Amino acid sequence: MASVATHTIVRNVALIGHGHVGKTSLTDMLLYKAGVTDRLGSVDQGTSLLDVDDEERNHKLSTSAHLSHFTHHDLRINLIDTPGYPEFMGHVISALSAVETAVLAIDSHKGIEPNTRKSFALAGQLGLARMIVLTKCECENIDFDLLLTEIKAAFGERCVLMNVPVGIGPDFEDVVSTIHLPDEIPEGVLRSPQQCHRELVEDSVEADEELLMQYLEGEEIEGDLLNRAVRAGVRSGLLIPIFCTSVMRDIGVTQFMDGLADYSIPPDALKRYITMPDGTHQELDQSEDAPLVAQVFKQQVDPYVSKLSYIRVFSGVLKKEKQLHDTRTKESLKIHQLFDMQGHEHQPVEQAFPGDLVAAVKVDDLKVGDTISDGSLAIQLPPMNFPTPMVGLAVEPKTRADQQKISGALHKIEDEDPTFTVSRDEQTHEIVIHGLSELHLSIIEERLKERDHVEIITHQPKIPYRETVTGKAEGSYRHKKQSGGSGQFAEVHMRVFPLSRDVDPEEYFTKENFSHLRAYHYDKSQNFAFLDCISGGSIPNQFIPAVEKGVRERLANGVLGGYPMQDICIELFFGKDHPVDSNETAFRLAGSHCLQEIAQQASPVLLEPIVSMEISVPEENMGDVNGDLNSRRGQVVGVDPATGGMQVIRACAPLAEVTKYARVLQGITGGQGTFSMELSHYEQVPYAEQKKILAARSENEG
Repeated sequence: MASVATHTIVRNVALIGHGHVGKTSLTDMLLYKAGVTDRLGSVDQGTSLLDVDDEERNHKLSTSAHLSHFTHHDLRINLIDTPGYPEFMGHVISALSAVETAVLAIDSHKGIEPNTRKSFALAGQLGLARMIVLTKCECENIDFDLLLTEIKAAFGERCVLMNVPVGIGPDFEDVVSTIHLPDEIPEGVLRSPQQCHRELVEDSVEADEELLMQYLEGEEIEGDLLNRAVRAGVRSGLLIPIFCTSVMRDIGVTQFMDGLADYSIPPDALKRYITMPDGTHQELDQSEDAPLVAQVFKQQVDPYVSKLSYIRVFSGVLKKEKQLHDTRTKESLKIHQLFDMQGHEHQPVEQAFPGDLVAAVKVDDLKVGDTISDGSLAIQLPPMNFPTPMVGLAVEPKTRADQQKISGALHKIEDEDPTFTVSRDEQTHEIVIHGLSELHLSIIEERLKERDHVEIITHQPKIPYRETVTGKAEGSYRHKKQSGGSGQFAEVHMRVFPLSRDVDPEEYFTKENFSHLRAYHYDKSQNFAFLDCISGGSIPNQFIPAVEKGVRERLANGVLGGYPMQDICIELFFGKDHPVDSNETAFRLAGSHCLQEIAQQASPVLLEPIVSMEISVPEENMGDVNGDLNSRRGQVVGVDPATGGMQVIRACAPLAEVTKYARVLQGITGGQGTFSMELSHYEQVPYAEQKKILAARSENEG
């Protein structure tokens, strides 16, 4: 096994795409052909080198990202195989942050599926070089011309074939390179390799000004010059190579390996930026001699070696036993064990260089996304933006023995999965878990049982409703308590009104709009503002933070159904105090009760989460799916054609109506439909639905 203990030339690649397109099988074949393993792993037989968790073997799908590596053309290629289903998109996002090149795998038979577009777009947003690999070219009913047309329509005309199939489907028997043309073209080739070669040359030279001039002057761009042009095109994003493969027949895989070595970009080819202590952004020096900057991109709880934190080194050298700094916690840390990972196998190393991917053992305070430095600068790498987990379940341990273990087990999974959260409902005291879908939470329940030996009982999914006000109101509240000894006294006067999501705090909260404004605090996540408009010292300055604290406590518990409030502005403009009986507790309670009373006068309403959906369905099921969406208060916003007689429906729907949509879609389409969803925005709940929600909540609490 190659080690990163010495500085090697590396390429970092993430394999992305929809579920069940053959990413893990392709990775197993790459490792086998590179001599990493002496047997070819199989997902179907449960012998894959990468799918090592019980739930992955049981479901025959990846539920987290897996790191492996192999050597080809004297390059070490670090390959991260990512899960394909939207439930595990968090692992895709974190993996993409650790690489420079993303390879999008597309099932040649199924074509572009819902998660295909999303994965490709994520890689583009991060500025990564991108390639496409067509898998399962041996399958039946492949319309190769239609597939290429749809790929170019979805991802751009610069998607260019690097090899052309000889035959397709059951007749698929070879590939012909379009970059190194053979002397004789075999029969049965699907497209002219010469024509594809010309398109490749024309598209690739545009990324290299010198080669473009040579091409325009009539010079042949071949051999090393063409390789150089293709590399420049991939690096600039002007060229997206396409490779055709069949793992089952071992066709095109070697050519794909060559492409990874030749055209994936070096670690320092992608500019990286850090945020400085003053908030400015600065390009990162990615050299070995620069100060250490690294980032945690994956967490894993291994039953044999405890917690593993996977780290990408961007600059400097990461060494064992050296004093390091976590910029999130602002705490020092030391790494006592450092591993080079190959699937679930590991080999100890002493240090890691820029571009290396390694794992630290038993560093409990690290979390996914943490920036690690040598402490010389308080810098921060860009945050990883994960989708918000929206589907919730109330859970409780099944037995007393489970009760003692459940908290630790859930928090281990929370460390591993950035799209899974655990909280405790302050009103019901229930443990509530949130994930991206019903399937996501189901697999987590399996992991608790199989790995951590904890069984749970689950209750109806909880929808994260919110509350807001739609009107304006003002009022006051006097808190007065006298029961022997020192009393409590506080009086506050406030206004409440809706706050638009489009507001710019710096432009809106000014003296021109609020004549007595002294200060304001704005919370972007809640779109909430607290304005201090006290004049004449009617409330002493030392008590104003207590009023705001009381307001925030009320916001967290709402005024209708106990849901958090958002999109709201509170203006504190007058009050009274007592020289003896006033204290922070009195003003905190007054602030909370005042908001509760005046918000009731400002037409409070419930807000519900709306999710955007991409639903891939057979064409003959379109009517049934659209009808079902309408019955769920959904709205179709567009339809895109896909290969194999499929259509992709783009829609929006209330989360409450689609928490169990996987089962519904499976029933409508006979198991052929797939979908993805993510939080779009919040909308006001229709009045009739609001009455049902509040009545059900009141009944449950009763």
